[in-house]
Amino acid sequence: MLSSTRIAVLAQEATEQVSEKKDLYPGAAELILAAIAFFILLIFFWKWVLPSINKMLEERRQQIQGQLESAEQTRNQAEQELADYRSQLANARDEGNRIIEEARVTAEQLRRDIQANAEQEAQNTVARAQEEIRAERDRVFNELRTQVGDIAVELAGRVVGQSLDKQAHEKLIDDYIAQVAAGEQGTN
Repeated sequence: MLSSTRIAVLAQEATEQVSEKKDLYPGAAELILAAIAFFILLIFFWKWVLPSINKMLEERRQQIQGQLESAEQTRNQAEQELADYRSQLANARDEGNRIIEEARVTAEQLRRDIQANAEQEAQNTVARAQEEIRAERDRVFNELRTQVGDIAVELAGRVVGQSLDKQAHEKLIDDYIAQVAAGEQGTN
């Protein structure tokens, strides 16, 4: 074991060695060696490391630039597709409106045609009915004339007491009926 005096002597010596100025600064040989090592490392970094770092940074810059250009191109393409989509949508709306308008016009024309056909059919039906009524009236009128003539001849024969000439009486009856018919038409 060391004695306390011995420890005190060693501590004193250590203090004396540190306090000298020459120990604080490196020697000339150490400075020259450090400078040579520094320049060797500087040249090594300048020749091999710095170009590698610059190359890596340039590749990274180009990659980022490419990604930005790609993103810009994609954005432009998306905007173009959106504009095309909106244009197609507007065209589809216009086409839909045009089709609806055409359908409305066609339906209106069809309604008018159907209505005109129905009116024409109704007029034709009314005309046929009037024609049938006229024909029936003429037929009934002729039958009535014949029957009235026969009845009149028979009555005149009974009144007079003898048979009258049928042709002469029919002429008289026809004239009378014609006068009555002319009188009816004049009053209507």
